[in-house]
Amino acid sequence: MKTNKELIIKGVKYLAYTLVLMFTAPIVLYQAFKNTDHSFYLPVLIVGFLLAIGAIALGFYSIKVLMEGIFTSKK
Repeated sequence: MKTNKELIIKGVKYLAYTLVLMFTAPIVLYQAFKNTDHSFYLPVLIVGFLLAIGAIALGFYSIKVLMEGIFTSKK
């Protein structure tokens, strides 16, 4: 069984982006919840939630790309 190295490399890159989002989203959310009386509370909270949703979605996509690279052969 041969693997598709391009897809594996692409999946690992997506996993790296996922890791960045997985650390960025909680930091932004923590800053939003720490400053609830600030005028930018709601925009920062929305950005934090979007980053968290993006991290989850990108995580699933990167695992999908990795699995395709491992289990499908290059055509």
